[in-house]
Amino acid sequence: YSLKDFAMGVDLSYINQVEDHGGIYRESGQQKDPFDILKAQGANYVRVRLWHNPVWVRDVYKDQSKPLYSGLDDVIKTVGRAKALGMAVNLDLHYSDFWADPGRQNPPAAWAGIKDLQTLKDSVYNYTFSILRKLDAKGLMPEMVQVGNEINCGMLITGLQSGFPGLNGCNNQWANLGAVINSGIKAIRDASANSTVKPLVALHVADPKNLEWWFGKVTTDGGVTGFDVIGFSYYPLWHTNVSFSALPDLIAKMKSTYNKKVMILETGYPWSTSGSDSYNNQFGGQTPLTGFPFSPEGQLLFMKALTLSVLKGGGSGIMYWEPGWITSRMKDSWGTGSSWENVTFFDFQGNLLPVAGYMNAEY
Repeated sequence: YSLKDFAMGVDLSYINQVEDHGGIYRESGQQKDPFDILKAQGANYVRVRLWHNPVWVRDVYKDQSKPLYSGLDDVIKTVGRAKALGMAVNLDLHYSDFWADPGRQNPPAAWAGIKDLQTLKDSVYNYTFSILRKLDAKGLMPEMVQVGNEINCGMLITGLQSGFPGLNGCNNQWANLGAVINSGIKAIRDASANSTVKPLVALHVADPKNLEWWFGKVTTDGGVTGFDVIGFSYYPLWHTNVSFSALPDLIAKMKSTYNKKVMILETGYPWSTSGSDSYNNQFGGQTPLTGFPFSPEGQLLFMKALTLSVLKGGGSGIMYWEPGWITSRMKDSWGTGSSWENVTFFDFQGNLLPVAGYMNAEY
């Protein structure tokens, strides 16, 4: 297996906010920059989400002077930290002011009143183009761009005002959805036309069970073919329809059917069932996968096995979701601290865990 072109990715979207609120990262007890720590462990890709205008962040803190975390200025900072270390970047465009996922794809407030498809296509194009031109002007053009985040039924499809164009693939509005996705793709190609970095375009759905029907529909009924990466979230404690052992064959099938790269763009596995703050954790109450206990060693074994599965299927990378979301005084809409501190690459004292070793293991 060649790891030369394999993306060992880490989503570090929360690091700036965690550090601003007292979170400290350590290796063997020594405080260090988490980007440095993870780069040394073999991370070669940093994923970062971008929200359109996340003013709600200031409401959460009741502080109008707070940075708009995961807004453009914060993302520029994160991308700069990654690029300074020679790591590639996957820019995850949510096309929302808030978290976008399979159940929530709210348009940005600035676009809420749009009534026709052409205006929406133009808005997606102009926004995507301008973000990438701003990054490129700073020498920060990403190596990959996601047109949407976990767009299982589509993007811009929930919390709509009446008259907003219908982009819901689950309601068979694939033609509209495809037209808008294609606007985003065209913007990426146009914005990078004169750049030395030509981003790969990724499309991202959650749960491997959705890969065959979704990419079947979006490429035919949606007319979307000009992308480079078939991306999916795989959280095996939630996504149980495709067995762990069936993953290599599915990846191989998607790769050969579409002649695209296939990557896991989000995954995670707990190293503990405990927590270190009062924010309820998302993982830990489930039953562990056979052979992979919820322990530091089990977490490492899982990530090594997952990497081997992706390699066996001919896949091109894995991006771990939020390995740096340790507990701190940071706040989000649901709590203070972290709902993920038992799924990170750092223990409750901020020390690096064994799991990070999967990125430079021998396969």
